Amino acid sequence: MSTETDLVEPARQRSAAPGTSFDITPTDEQRMLVEAVRAFALKQVRPAATAADTACSTPPQLLATAAELGLAALGVPEEYGGVFDTRATVSAALVAEALAEGDMSIALACLAPAGVATVLGLWGDADQQAAYLPALAGETPPAAAIAIAEPRVIGDPFELQTSARRTPEGDYILDGVKALVPRASDAELLVVAAELAGAPSLFLVPSDTPGLSAVAEPAMGLRAAATGGLTLTDVKLPGSALVGASNPQVYRELLALSRLGWCALAVGTAQAVLDYVADYVNQRVAFGEPISNRQSVAFMVADIAIEVEAMRLATYRAAGLAETGREFIREAALARALVGEHAMRIGSDGVQLLGGHGYTKEHPVERWYRDLRAAGMMEGALAL
Repeated sequence: MSTETDLVEPARQRSAAPGTSFDITPTDEQRMLVEAVRAFALKQVRPAATAADTACSTPPQLLATAAELGLAALGVPEEYGGVFDTRATVSAALVAEALAEGDMSIALACLAPAGVATVLGLWGDADQQAAYLPALAGETPPAAAIAIAEPRVIGDPFELQTSARRTPEGDYILDGVKALVPRASDAELLVVAAELAGAPSLFLVPSDTPGLSAVAEPAMGLRAAATGGLTLTDVKLPGSALVGASNPQVYRELLALSRLGWCALAVGTAQAVLDYVADYVNQRVAFGEPISNRQSVAFMVADIAIEVEAMRLATYRAAGLAETGREFIREAALARALVGEHAMRIGSDGVQLLGGHGYTKEHPVERWYRDLRAAGMMEGALAL
C-alpha cells in the first residue's frame, strides 16, 4: 500500500468556513452524494442484510460498490486522491446515516476504512500519508479499522489496558487485547489505541506484523461487520508507527469523531425503524381498523419520530462544529448520550409495535434492534 510522493509536509484538509448560523440544509454536492448512497443502501444493502447477518460477513460486491462510491476517501486530502479540499465531517455523517438505512452492520463494514483515512488525514505525518492514503482513496481500498474497545465489563477508553513501551532503539512494543473490531480477520491495516507513558496513543499496525493475531467474535448485533478480537503479544513497531505524537488532544478528538460516527449510524437505522413501523401500523388491521387508529400506537410512533429528529440534530450540530475546526467534543458527548439512551428504545419500541411479528426474522426490525444496542457502548471502529 505504499507509493512515492514529493510532499515533505503532511497534507491536510482545511477547516470549512464557519457560518453565522446553524444551517443543516445540505449543499447540492452533499445532496447528490446522499442520494447515491441511499439508493445503494435501499436497493442493494437492505435486500442482502438478512443473509449477511446470518453469514456474519458483508458480501464482497457490496464492499466493492461502496468503494466505487468513494466512501473511504471522504477524509483524504485532495493531494492523495480525496474528493474534498475542506473537512467533510458533515458529509461523512450524512453518508453514514444514509448507508445505515439499509443496514447498520454492513454500513460499518463499508465505512471502517474511512475512519483510518480520517486519522491519517488529520494527524498522520507525510510518510504515513504517502504509505497508506493513496490505497485508501483508490478503487479497492484495503480493509482497515480503528481498534479502541477492549473486552472488559466496564471499559473506560481513557484507561486502556493495551500497553505500549518504547525500546532503547526507538521502536515500540505493544501488548494487549482489543474487541469488536470490524472485519478483524481480513483487515490489512489497523489503528490501535494503547497506553504509552500514561497517555492513550495511536499506532499504525499492519496485519502481517508478527505477534498480532485476530479471531472472529460474532456479537449480538453488527454481525455482518464480521467483528473480531485482536491479540497483540510483543508486537514490535518502528518509531514511525506512532500517529499524532502521543498528543492527548488527538486521542480525545478521535474518540469524539468515533462517537459521532456511531451516532450517525444509529440515526440512519432508527429512521429505517420509523419508516417501517409507520407503514406497518397503517396497513395492519385489527378489529376492523388500522392499528394506527389506536392512540397508544400512534403516540409510540410519534415518540419515535421526535427522538429520531432530536438525535439527528444533535449529531449534525457536533459534526458541523468539527468540520469548521471549532470545539466539538462536548457536543459530541451530548449527542452520544442522547443516542445511547434513545436508539435502543427506538429498536425496542419498533419490535413492540409489530407485536409477535417483531420477534421473528420475517421482519428486519429485530435485527435493527440488535444493532441499535451497540450505539451507546461501542468505541472506535470508525470515525467521521
